Amino acid sequence: MTSAGDGPPADWATVLTHLEGEVVAAEASMDPTGAEWGRRAQDWVPPTGLGPVPPDLRERAAHLLQHQLAVAEALVEAIIQSQRQRDLAARMSYAPSRPVASFVDRAL
Repeated sequence: MTSAGDGPPADWATVLTHLEGEVVAAEASMDPTGAEWGRRAQDWVPPTGLGPVPPDLRERAAHLLQHQLAVAEALVEAIIQSQRQRDLAARMSYAPSRPVASFVDRAL
């Protein structure tokens, strides 16, 4: 489902189950104490040959979409915060302040 080598998915229920697992894993990748921290997800390739989502799975698919959007928003916010922290750390000086030597060249 994430690559051509996986073979075609059996049905929409299988596709949705796989996507739900991916969203949960993406959510877990934001926890620096978890095993999924920093995990890079593969790009999702939509299945072919399954036709439209059946009516009995549309509500599940809509909930999945809302969860995906919420996780994506949280990922963007985490990235922005990380960039701000990185920028702040780059501006900070961790060495103790010391006087700088000055040399004046004067003829004797």
